[in-house]
Amino acid sequence: MTQRARIKLASTDIDRLNKVCFDIKEISDKTGVKLYGPIPLPTKKLKIATRKSPCGEGKATWERYEMRVHKRMIDLAADERTLRLVMRVPIPEGLNIEIEMVDA
Repeated sequence: MTQRARIKLASTDIDRLNKVCFDIKEISDKTGVKLYGPIPLPTKKLKIATRKSPCGEGKATWERYEMRVHKRMIDLAADERTLRLVMRVPIPEGLNIEIEMVDA
């Protein structure tokens, strides 16, 4: 039974996320390993609404804030050389990466 590495990436900055996905894709092209993805997963939207006035008097005006967490998933054939190169990819701050081995 063959194994695959499932890489899950999450970040609030989509540009950093896409750059890391592109780097992993280049590594798979260079080593000739089969790659599935990057598969975009649903974006998590965290919303908060707060009153503008700190004392509670005056107009009932609100400020709305939203943080979006973008996610991608990549399935990569488990080749030792390829996984070593993927581990060396520079991960920018604010990007979460999770690598797990799955049976194909």
